[in-house]
Amino acid sequence: MRPSLKRALACAGVFLAAQLYRPATPFSAPANEVQAPEQVKQVLRNRCYACHSNERRLAWFDYVNPAWLVARHDILTAREHLNFSTLGSKPPAAQKAALYESVNMIQLGAMPLPAYRWAHPGAQPTTEELATLKAYLAPWTTAPDQPAHVASTLGVKTDAAPAAVSPALRKAITAVRPEWNGLALDTSFESWKPLSFTDRGDNNTFRFVLGNDVAVKAAREGKIAPWPDGARFAKIAWQQQVGPDGLIHPGKFVQVEMMEKGQKRYKDALGWGWGRWRGLDLKPYGENSQFVNECSSCHLPMRGADFVYTLPITGGNTDRQDIVNAMAAAIPARVPVRPLEWSAITLLVDPKQRTIAALMGNDIALKAVNARADSPIAPLYPAGAELALVTWTEREDPHWFGGRIPSVVRSVEVVQAGAPGTLPVYTRYEGAALAEQRVAAEDAKGRVAFMTHLAPAAMP
Repeated sequence: MRPSLKRALACAGVFLAAQLYRPATPFSAPANEVQAPEQVKQVLRNRCYACHSNERRLAWFDYVNPAWLVARHDILTAREHLNFSTLGSKPPAAQKAALYESVNMIQLGAMPLPAYRWAHPGAQPTTEELATLKAYLAPWTTAPDQPAHVASTLGVKTDAAPAAVSPALRKAITAVRPEWNGLALDTSFESWKPLSFTDRGDNNTFRFVLGNDVAVKAAREGKIAPWPDGARFAKIAWQQQVGPDGLIHPGKFVQVEMMEKGQKRYKDALGWGWGRWRGLDLKPYGENSQFVNECSSCHLPMRGADFVYTLPITGGNTDRQDIVNAMAAAIPARVPVRPLEWSAITLLVDPKQRTIAALMGNDIALKAVNARADSPIAPLYPAGAELALVTWTEREDPHWFGGRIPSVVRSVEVVQAGAPGTLPVYTRYEGAALAEQRVAAEDAKGRVAFMTHLAPAAMP
């Protein structure tokens, strides 16, 4: 017998023997299928159910080893993360959140997995199918909550009014438990500087994204691909609520999330330490250290941006304009303050004008904010305090469907508090060139009152 024939027979024998090793994978009918219109379910069934459901939807060649072992691993992993056959047992908001994440994973190219797409070219949703999913989710069609003093006149029941934080709870913030992976909450985060702001229509929340000195320096210099070790982010989230002025303001505090870059220390978690503390009691997220897998899998599509979704507002030099938000940082030198070097106080959105604005203050203003006895009212700003309200047009977040971020600067309003008995100085810069505007005294007085009476976003 020729050697080539012997090798062929040996390979055939190994192949047939391999078919005998077939660990089971349970398949069944949906127990509590995701709740959505039929056209949405049809897209999910055609493109996602092969891995993300309990149904048997594999191609014939997937049952042949070694493909079967790969398919089985992918299916069990996919079900653990998201199972459309059981997703219907969760609250409607959780179901939509899972669909938002699915859409983002699809448009970022993370799902279906590249290897799976190669073997199953029909798994990739079409442009029309992706549009069907987006049309169903339709961010910003659900209005944020009304605060109690407004909702009562509209017949709307809500508990979204900002809650004051007790002095005892603020004192106890230093005793907050570390996350399950050992990451401690850096209690200095409230004084960190802003990297970006986000208006989330997928869940009606606002977010400050703040950075420590290492992160801010890296962003300003454009050295963020990768971010340096020691960089830390704090992403602080609030419920949105409509104020009596028709603008959308931060309501109840939801959570603070943290990321800490440590290439060696966190080498098994994409080089980042992850943490999330929820509610005013800042309870660590998850039930054990496995919560990190959820964080890592969500951020994996952003590999090209060092796994960071945020586009920092910076004019720093970088050849990667897809990972920074330079247009939102374009404040010319004629504006005598640098608000993005100050601290963020609150955020507001004008849904009619499609603008997002952040109130920021210098160190003296921040001390007044921190000394307000945890009251949900505006602080009294002393002499030397400076405030800046920067208003941007909003644009769609290219990294997250359902989010909007600052775009072009529309105006910068500055208030400088004087000595007792003197009027604050108000200056406004507006237009394409952000030139100083002449403002009537009465209008200036109204804008000073508006800015100084904005309640700071509730912090734990």
